[in-house]
Amino acid sequence: MEQTGEYRIRAGLEDVWAGLNDPDVLARCIDGCQSMEKVGDDRFETAVKAKIGPVSATFQAELQLTDVVAPTAYTINANVKGGAAGFGKGTAEVALAEDAEAPGATLLRYQVKGNVGGKLAQVGSRLIDGAARKMADDFFAAFGEVVSGEAPEATVVEAGETSRYETGGQWAIWLAVFAALLLAMIFAW
Repeated sequence: MEQTGEYRIRAGLEDVWAGLNDPDVLARCIDGCQSMEKVGDDRFETAVKAKIGPVSATFQAELQLTDVVAPTAYTINANVKGGAAGFGKGTAEVALAEDAEAPGATLLRYQVKGNVGGKLAQVGSRLIDGAARKMADDFFAAFGEVVSGEAPEATVVEAGETSRYETGGQWAIWLAVFAALLLAMIFAW
Protein backbone atom coordinates (compact mmCIF):
# COMPACT_ATOMS: atom_id res chain seq x y z
CA MET A 1 0.00 0.00 0.00
CA GLU A 2 1.20 3.48 -0.84
CA GLN A 3 -0.44 6.76 0.08
CA THR A 4 0.52 10.42 -0.09
CA GLY A 5 -1.11 13.55 1.19
CA GLU A 6 -0.66 17.26 1.74
CA TYR A 7 -2.34 19.36 4.42
CA ARG A 8 -2.33 23.08 5.10
CA ILE A 9 -2.39 23.90 8.79
CA ARG A 10 -2.99 27.47 9.87
CA ALA A 11 -0.38 27.28 12.60
CA GLY A 12 3.33 28.02 12.66
CA LEU A 13 5.96 25.44 11.81
CA GLU A 14 7.21 25.14 15.40
CA ASP A 15 3.67 24.65 16.75
CA VAL A 16 2.91 21.93 14.20
CA TRP A 17 6.21 20.18 14.94
CA ALA A 18 5.55 20.31 18.69
CA GLY A 19 2.06 18.85 18.21
CA LEU A 20 3.34 16.01 16.07
CA ASN A 21 5.76 15.04 18.81
CA ASP A 22 3.38 15.34 21.77
CA PRO A 23 1.82 11.97 22.72
CA ASP A 24 -1.14 13.68 24.44
CA VAL A 25 -1.98 15.72 21.32
CA LEU A 26 -1.63 12.66 19.10
CA ALA A 27 -3.82 10.50 21.34
CA ARG A 28 -6.60 13.12 21.24
CA CYS A 29 -6.48 13.25 17.45
CA ILE A 30 -6.45 9.53 16.62
CA ASP A 31 -9.94 8.03 16.54
CA GLY A 32 -10.05 4.90 18.69
CA CYS A 33 -6.73 5.64 20.39
CA GLN A 34 -6.63 3.86 23.73
CA SER A 35 -3.08 4.86 24.66
CA MET A 36 -0.11 6.78 23.27
CA GLU A 37 3.13 6.79 25.19
CA LYS A 38 6.52 8.25 24.38
CA VAL A 39 8.97 5.56 25.52
CA GLY A 40 12.16 7.25 24.31
CA ASP A 41 13.41 10.31 22.46
CA ASP A 42 12.53 8.67 19.16
CA ARG A 43 10.01 5.94 20.14
CA PHE A 44 6.28 5.77 20.76
CA GLU A 45 3.98 2.88 21.68
CA THR A 46 0.27 3.08 21.03
CA ALA A 47 -2.91 1.03 21.09
CA VAL A 48 -5.73 1.87 18.68
CA LYS A 49 -9.08 0.14 18.33
CA ALA A 50 -10.11 0.14 14.69
CA LYS A 51 -12.50 -1.55 12.30
CA ILE A 52 -11.60 -2.17 8.68
CA GLY A 53 -14.49 -3.79 6.85
CA PRO A 54 -15.41 -6.94 8.80
CA VAL A 55 -12.15 -6.90 10.79
CA SER A 56 -12.28 -5.21 14.19
CA ALA A 57 -9.39 -5.34 16.64
CA THR A 58 -7.13 -3.42 18.95
CA PHE A 59 -3.83 -2.78 17.21
CA GLN A 60 -0.59 -2.36 19.15
CA ALA A 61 1.96 -0.24 17.33
CA GLU A 62 5.62 0.49 17.92
CA LEU A 63 6.73 3.69 16.18
CA GLN A 64 10.31 4.84 15.76
CA LEU A 65 11.35 8.21 14.37
CA THR A 66 14.43 8.27 12.14
CA ASP A 67 16.06 10.81 9.82
CA VAL A 68 14.88 13.58 12.16
CA VAL A 69 15.57 17.12 10.92
CA ALA A 70 13.75 19.26 13.50
CA PRO A 71 11.44 21.05 12.85
CA THR A 72 10.97 20.11 9.21
CA ALA A 73 11.12 16.35 8.63
CA TYR A 74 11.28 12.81 9.92
CA THR A 75 10.52 9.26 8.95
CA ILE A 76 8.17 7.12 11.03
CA ASN A 77 8.89 3.40 11.03
CA ALA A 78 5.97 1.35 12.33
CA ASN A 79 5.31 -2.21 13.37
CA VAL A 80 1.64 -2.93 14.04
CA LYS A 81 0.19 -6.07 15.58
CA GLY A 82 -3.51 -6.86 15.73
CA GLY A 83 -3.47 -10.43 17.00
CA ALA A 84 -5.68 -12.66 14.86
CA ALA A 85 -6.74 -9.63 12.80
CA GLY A 86 -3.31 -9.33 11.26
CA PHE A 87 -0.18 -7.25 11.27
CA GLY A 88 1.48 -4.47 9.34
CA LYS A 89 4.81 -2.83 8.76
CA GLY A 90 5.59 0.41 7.04
CA THR A 91 7.24 3.80 6.86
CA ALA A 92 5.94 7.33 6.54
CA GLU A 93 8.12 10.20 5.39
CA VAL A 94 6.86 13.51 6.75
CA ALA A 95 7.99 16.97 5.66
CA LEU A 96 6.91 20.37 7.00
CA ALA A 97 7.43 23.73 5.34
CA GLU A 98 6.26 27.26 5.87
CA ASP A 99 3.41 27.97 3.46
CA ALA A 100 4.42 30.72 1.02
CA GLU A 101 0.79 31.19 -0.07
CA ALA A 102 -0.58 31.54 3.46
CA PRO A 103 1.80 33.35 5.83
CA GLY A 104 1.78 31.82 9.30
CA ALA A 105 0.55 28.45 7.99
CA THR A 106 2.46 25.20 7.57
CA LEU A 107 2.29 22.66 4.75
CA LEU A 108 2.59 19.04 5.77
CA ARG A 109 3.40 16.42 3.16
CA TYR A 110 3.60 12.71 3.81
CA GLN A 111 4.29 9.55 1.87
CA VAL A 112 3.46 6.17 3.38
CA LYS A 113 4.49 2.73 2.24
CA GLY A 114 3.26 -0.33 4.07
CA ASN A 115 2.35 -3.98 3.93
CA VAL A 116 -0.29 -5.92 5.82
CA GLY A 117 -0.74 -9.61 6.56
CA GLY A 118 -3.23 -11.91 8.24
CA LYS A 119 -6.99 -11.30 7.99
CA LEU A 120 -6.34 -7.71 6.97
CA ALA A 121 -4.64 -8.87 3.81
CA GLN A 122 -7.82 -10.77 2.92
CA VAL A 123 -10.01 -7.66 3.25
CA GLY A 124 -8.61 -6.21 0.06
CA SER A 125 -6.39 -3.27 -0.73
CA ARG A 126 -9.21 -1.02 -1.95
CA LEU A 127 -11.04 -1.26 1.38
CA ILE A 128 -7.82 -0.77 3.35
CA ASP A 129 -6.83 2.22 1.19
CA GLY A 130 -10.24 3.83 1.70
CA ALA A 131 -10.17 3.26 5.45
CA ALA A 132 -6.63 4.60 5.66
CA ARG A 133 -7.56 7.73 3.71
CA LYS A 134 -10.53 8.38 6.00
CA MET A 135 -8.40 7.86 9.11
CA ALA A 136 -5.78 10.28 7.80
CA ASP A 137 -8.38 12.94 6.94
CA ASP A 138 -10.08 12.53 10.33
CA PHE A 139 -6.74 12.74 12.11
CA PHE A 140 -5.68 15.90 10.29
CA ALA A 141 -9.02 17.59 10.93
CA ALA A 142 -8.71 16.88 14.66
CA PHE A 143 -5.02 17.77 14.73
CA GLY A 144 -5.68 21.08 13.02
CA GLU A 145 -8.27 22.01 15.63
CA VAL A 146 -5.97 21.11 18.50
CA VAL A 147 -2.95 22.94 17.06
CA SER A 148 -4.69 26.06 15.74
CA GLY A 149 -7.99 26.17 17.60
CA GLU A 150 -9.90 26.63 14.36
CA ALA A 151 -12.46 24.36 12.75
CA PRO A 152 -11.18 22.90 9.49
CA GLU A 153 -12.19 24.06 6.05
CA ALA A 154 -11.60 20.81 4.19
CA THR A 155 -11.04 20.58 0.47
CA VAL A 156 -10.12 17.21 -0.93
CA VAL A 157 -8.64 17.08 -4.41
CA GLU A 158 -8.48 13.66 -5.98
CA ALA A 159 -5.25 13.31 -7.91
CA GLY A 160 -4.39 9.66 -8.09
CA GLU A 161 -3.54 8.59 -4.56
CA THR A 162 -2.91 12.14 -3.33
CA SER A 163 -5.30 14.18 -1.23
CA ARG A 164 -4.94 17.80 -0.28
CA TYR A 165 -6.63 19.00 2.86
CA GLU A 166 -6.66 22.69 3.60
CA THR A 167 -7.54 23.55 7.16
CA GLY A 168 -8.65 27.00 8.13
CA GLY A 169 -6.18 27.20 10.98
CA GLN A 170 -5.77 23.50 11.54
CA TRP A 171 -3.27 20.86 10.98
CA ALA A 172 -2.65 17.19 11.44
CA ILE A 173 0.68 15.79 10.41
CA TRP A 174 1.16 13.06 12.91
CA LEU A 175 -2.04 11.31 12.19
CA ALA A 176 -1.50 11.65 8.59
CA VAL A 177 1.65 9.84 9.27
CA PHE A 178 0.29 7.56 11.96
CA ALA A 179 -3.03 7.13 10.24
CA ALA A 180 -1.32 6.44 7.01
CA LEU A 181 1.00 4.07 8.77
CA LEU A 182 -1.75 2.59 10.87
CA LEU A 183 -3.81 2.46 7.76
CA ALA A 184 -1.07 0.93 5.74
CA MET A 185 -0.34 -1.34 8.59
CA ILE A 186 -3.67 -2.00 9.42
CA PHE A 187 -1.75 -0.17 8.29
CA ALA A 188 0.27 2.40 9.74
CA TRP A 189 0.19 6.32 11.58
